[in-house]
Amino acid sequence: MDWLKAFHMVFVVSWFAGLFYLPRLFVYHADTHDQLGFDRFCIMERRLSILTSIAAAGTIIFGAWLALLKGGDWISANGWFHAKLALVLVLIGFQGWCQIQVKKFRERRNRLSADTFRTTNEIPTVVLVLIMIVIFVKPF
Repeated sequence: MDWLKAFHMVFVVSWFAGLFYLPRLFVYHADTHDQLGFDRFCIMERRLSILTSIAAAGTIIFGAWLALLKGGDWISANGWFHAKLALVLVLIGFQGWCQIQVKKFRERRNRLSADTFRTTNEIPTVVLVLIMIVIFVKPF
């Protein structure tokens, strides 16, 4: 089980790295007006989006595997785990929103400002703090 935890954590760290950096790319992209810069950001966002999706899939696969090994009784008895799953769903939704933004930029349909992306850039940080509190403090 330690190997599964190790792989789960490697994918978690990789997923968060992508979720932290992708919105930051959107900030810079929203302020870019030259074609060369625009094209460069499209490439960077697409590549990072793919890697972030792979990391998300790995996180979910290894996390689900660990949960299944713990068993249904353990899952139902630990309210903190349900809160963690809810927060993971928020992250999945945020990543989906990021995927949409990658496509909008590529199609030149972005209408959001750099300031909006600066604000959304904080969402993964807040969710990470909440997940750490739920995992280590186990308030429920």
